Amino acid sequence: MTAATVNSVETPSGKDAAYENFPVGSWLLPARLRPHIAVFYAFARAIDDIADNPGLAPDDKIKRLQGFEDAILGRGGDDPPFAKGVAMRRSLNETGTTAQHCLDLVAAFKQDAAKNRYRDWDDLMGYCILSAAPVGRYLLDLHGGSRDGYGPSDALCLALQVINHLQDCQDDYRQMDRVYLPQDWLQREGAAVTDLDAATAKPELRRVIDRTLDAAETLMVDARGLPTGLRSRRLAAESAFIVNIADRLIDLLRRRDPLARRVELSKAQFAWCGVRGAVSALF
Repeated sequence: MTAATVNSVETPSGKDAAYENFPVGSWLLPARLRPHIAVFYAFARAIDDIADNPGLAPDDKIKRLQGFEDAILGRGGDDPPFAKGVAMRRSLNETGTTAQHCLDLVAAFKQDAAKNRYRDWDDLMGYCILSAAPVGRYLLDLHGGSRDGYGPSDALCLALQVINHLQDCQDDYRQMDRVYLPQDWLQREGAAVTDLDAATAKPELRRVIDRTLDAAETLMVDARGLPTGLRSRRLAAESAFIVNIADRLIDLLRRRDPLARRVELSKAQFAWCGVRGAVSALF
């Protein structure tokens, strides 16, 4: 098999850990677990890039994603085009972590290939439980779990996903005709999906954005309790870091227009969130 064939399944977007709203395997986490986290991120990024590729037909996306699912489950051997799935399966076997979190991610991205609208908040949360919650659940399982179960972690991951949807709302619409804002909220405020193509947010769309931020803020009430329930002090520090990031981004999105410019933290703001998280959780 040629290198071109091996690489033809993946469609790298160029996005990396620096693009994310959260630290990926930072120094706060145990050194022995960082390689496994890197494998998980590489797997998640590969399948996310397939789902987000505007040049692929839905059926083609689903076929490629199915190949990664098969690799996770050990079906079809160690097929080179799905090497990141094979590496993930080996990592899961080594750490004794369930494959379900990876399978949920695949299911979410299969949904992305075929579904471009969400009728209401509950419909959107159903998607986010598959696309975002598995990341936190994987990390919890890898680090010994939480005395509070998955709930606070799910809340944080869902909030982060909603924040990311708002950051990228214009690009998602322009590039893939994908809209994560609840359709009933758009209709109630008199906004239309085409408003996402404007240079700035109209008042109607701004009200939908603010309502979405209100819902994300409600999730953060539970999310802020995540660090205190974790059995791993290092993961507690990391999660406190991420909670600070989410709070800061919600504040910025309330004051800035995501259509005018992508709203994100500066390097200094990101670093300060990390310092605050480490101090609060470790000391």
